[in-house]
Amino acid sequence: MSDTSLAALQDWIGRTETVTDDITAAPVRALAATLDREDAPPRAGTELPPLWHWLYFLPVHAASEIGPDGHAKRGGFLPPVPLPRRMWAGGRLQWEAANPLRVGDAVRRISCIASVAHKSGRSGELVFVTVRHEVHNAAGLALTEEHDIVYRAAPQPGEAPPAPVAAPSAAAWQRQLTPDEVLLFRYSALTFNGHRIHYDRSYVTEVEGYPGLVVHGPLIATLLLDLLRRQAPAARVRRFEFKALRPTFDGRPLRVNGLRDGMGVQLWAQDHEGWLTMKASAEIEE
Repeated sequence: MSDTSLAALQDWIGRTETVTDDITAAPVRALAATLDREDAPPRAGTELPPLWHWLYFLPVHAASEIGPDGHAKRGGFLPPVPLPRRMWAGGRLQWEAANPLRVGDAVRRISCIASVAHKSGRSGELVFVTVRHEVHNAAGLALTEEHDIVYRAAPQPGEAPPAPVAAPSAAAWQRQLTPDEVLLFRYSALTFNGHRIHYDRSYVTEVEGYPGLVVHGPLIATLLLDLLRRQAPAARVRRFEFKALRPTFDGRPLRVNGLRDGMGVQLWAQDHEGWLTMKASAEIEE
């Protein structure tokens, strides 16, 4: 990518977008069922679990605005990065202790393009776009989030994937599941995510070069915090940081793991071969 092209993308830095929504109960019930939880039915005032705000502020684009990968066409709020493969790379979140999001809240999200950076690696060109979100309810700021998006070049014949990293073996908590087409469909539907890598097997294998349907990065992050909630139900998450390291594919066992570390928790996901696919940390209080 030329300096001129990168500079044109960096013109997006500082752009803002404000959207509003209502924290309704139906998506909360649906995600609880999708994650096989037995939560009490949500009602007005029920506190929203951490990361479940991703069920709201959904990008609703007309069919004519959708690109060949199922996402909205490039441009608009996000910069028009000219690389075909796009994935959620990670993020950092902080919840305001005195002001949790609750079912029934009318909410506003203010988003800003924080950075656009170019890197070259073994797998070719990469462009990282970081978006900063602030979520407010009637009482004020409830959540701050930085969301990292990575854009990658198309796969090349014979391209070697990055060297994998072995997952830690010292987990105190573990849960294993096998993501299938139904789980990926339900999560895509709940988040109105049309990205074809999650449901179109021909597209993901023939166009993007992956061996199977890609499990959503946000879904894996949600499963990590869901493990924490199952093992420490009284804990309240104050900060959470996660980074996707390796794609996870459907039809193969996925294990989520956790380990207490003082007032924090180390969390990670591993694939069926034992490779680390996502690492995360949470700061909690009880």
